[in-house]
Amino acid sequence: MTTLKILPLGDSALVCEAGTTPTLATQRRVWHVAALAKDWPDVHDVVPGMNNLTLVFDPLTIDIDALGERLRDAWQTQPVAGEVGRDIEIPVHYGGQHGPDLADVARHARLQPKTVVQRHTAPQYIVYFLGFQPGFAYLGGLDESIATPRRAEPRLSVPAGSVGIGGNQTGIYPLTSPGGWQIIGHTSSALFDPAATPPALLAPGDRVRFTIASLDL
Repeated sequence: MTTLKILPLGDSALVCEAGTTPTLATQRRVWHVAALAKDWPDVHDVVPGMNNLTLVFDPLTIDIDALGERLRDAWQTQPVAGEVGRDIEIPVHYGGQHGPDLADVARHARLQPKTVVQRHTAPQYIVYFLGFQPGFAYLGGLDESIATPRRAEPRLSVPAGSVGIGGNQTGIYPLTSPGGWQIIGHTSSALFDPAATPPALLAPGDRVRFTIASLDL
């Protein structure tokens, strides 16, 4: 089992770190502890991240050392058996104006663009955590053969719905923003709607499959 490191973040938060290599087993334990901690008295917020978990608490009513021990005890408990999350399909328009970096990814991988798309749509991805933007899901499961470094020069504006590859991860931009990921496609699925409940389409533990809505090579 991964060793847990617990560090203070100011006087009202603790950060639990579980190594630097992301694995599904570690993420499942993070989700498990997060589910337990959200019901603890005087814990105001629980934020799961990649290999880490942050707890925000009331320092006037909680002893930080006791909370740290409770976290360690919770980390040792076995996550509930079975899958968490939902199965979600996201249709993607690959290549052309929707995926201006698809050819660059293909050259880096020494593959045909069509093969890159096939390998991008083949896996079932797992949402590890949300970050960077509201609703931005970091997905585990990308085929290593199409992992591609981020662009040397980030774009000043990446459209909402852009599907990209950044290193060994893939993801979707929920909002228009600057960004350096390699854009290979675009989806019309809304990843974040502040008026919706919940506002984010994806949540940690969800299982995602990309499907081909169109292909412009």
